[in-house]
Amino acid sequence: MTSISVLSVVSEIYPLIKTGGLADVAGSLPAFLKPEGIAITSLVPGYRAVLSKIGDAVPIHVFPDLFGGPARLLRAQVGPLDLLVIDAPHLYDRPGTPYLDPEGENWPDNAIRFAALSAVGAAIGLGEVAAYCPDVVHAHDWQAGLTPAYLHYRGNGRTRAATIMTIHNLAFQGQYPPDLLPVLGLPPEAMAVNGVEYYGGIGYLKAGLQFADRITTVSPKYAEEICTLEGGMGLGSLLRDRIGDLQGILNGIDESVWDPSEDKLIAAKFDRLHIKPRRINKLSLQRRVGLREDTDVLLMGLISRLTWQKGIDILLDALPLILGTGAQVAIIGQGERAMERAVGDAVTAYPGRVGCVIGYDEELGHLLQAGADALLLPSRFEPCGLTQLYALRYGCVPVVARVGGLSDTVIDANEMARAEGIGTGIQFHPPTVEMLESAALRVAALWKKPALWRRIQRNGMRTDVSWRRSARLYAELYRELTGAQRAVEPEALRA
Repeated sequence: MTSISVLSVVSEIYPLIKTGGLADVAGSLPAFLKPEGIAITSLVPGYRAVLSKIGDAVPIHVFPDLFGGPARLLRAQVGPLDLLVIDAPHLYDRPGTPYLDPEGENWPDNAIRFAALSAVGAAIGLGEVAAYCPDVVHAHDWQAGLTPAYLHYRGNGRTRAATIMTIHNLAFQGQYPPDLLPVLGLPPEAMAVNGVEYYGGIGYLKAGLQFADRITTVSPKYAEEICTLEGGMGLGSLLRDRIGDLQGILNGIDESVWDPSEDKLIAAKFDRLHIKPRRINKLSLQRRVGLREDTDVLLMGLISRLTWQKGIDILLDALPLILGTGAQVAIIGQGERAMERAVGDAVTAYPGRVGCVIGYDEELGHLLQAGADALLLPSRFEPCGLTQLYALRYGCVPVVARVGGLSDTVIDANEMARAEGIGTGIQFHPPTVEMLESAALRVAALWKKPALWRRIQRNGMRTDVSWRRSARLYAELYRELTGAQRAVEPEALRA
């Protein structure tokens, strides 16, 4: 099998640095591509958290002036991850998150910080780093969006790597003032509709979509939605023009990290055939979030950014009916301050029946999946979603709005699906208070039929939510871009 080298340009990667699902995807996909003959090296900024975890890294290149200061490119390996880390203290050595300062505000120089990430990715894709020359440069989200543009404008006819731009969430586009153009090192002609110009400013994600050889997003349904006027969020026309280059490939999860039979972060391990220990996790979760401890009550959970996109207001408005079924609700997350306050008000209004933890840590995230009976995802739009995949794996029945990847990954347990033994959750549409209330009533009715509920749980737990199928699709895309052919396996070795 021909080996293909791919540089993944990404702003966060688990387990080094994580603020959301992008990090999980970037950290888990490479291992599943190795059997396909795809070698992924991930380029990430050298945040404090990253530098503290990479150990003895080897400098392989020096940038004398990377947007205002010197920088080194370090090669490192953390577990199965092959890494290139940009050691640029003037850009990345600071407190806070990758994107926000300690007060929760965007870093004022984010435009420069992530232009630097893209510029280094482009330099590598142009062969300017002697120690590593990839066949494909794969940029993720707006933070890496300028990578294909830099490759285009700085190529000067040189051979360059093929490029892919992946949209993880079209709502975050990276838009900056036009007077930054010379600061970013882009030529005047780039400020055009067929360049990086976007509604009079500079669009980082728009630039990636304009110049990448191929575009992917994280579910087939979301690929359809972003080509519409509403779902395209200002970029629908460009995406429609490039429909032949756009592909939706579902996200997967690392089943070695999310495995209830081996999970050290939960109170009691269990599997599809031995599901009763979930009750121990339920009690532990109720205790952690301030709910009355009772394994016989239906416990619905939500773990999410607390934002309009995620439909938190829809859930809060539906709470009276949900609680009227006798259910409890556990909420874990952080986000918009108004949403955080509203969740706190609900806890005060319904003590022992609504519990919350503002913030997030991995242990509590695993415990919610292992202890809640149902997972609520009332998102107004959802590119793919990972929490419903974790939920399926852990026997936590997902209750999802029929949008994006939620639609692609959860099979509604309607009467026909139950008859065929394939239902894995509950879908509702549109994402409104009334339809969430209707879904909650369905969940409450199913919960009162323990044998049926167990079948739905077990259907979910045997669903393949790994990267295996999607890794093959990515590998096919990489081979298509590079012209590589997959070796024909001997008949005896075929699955």
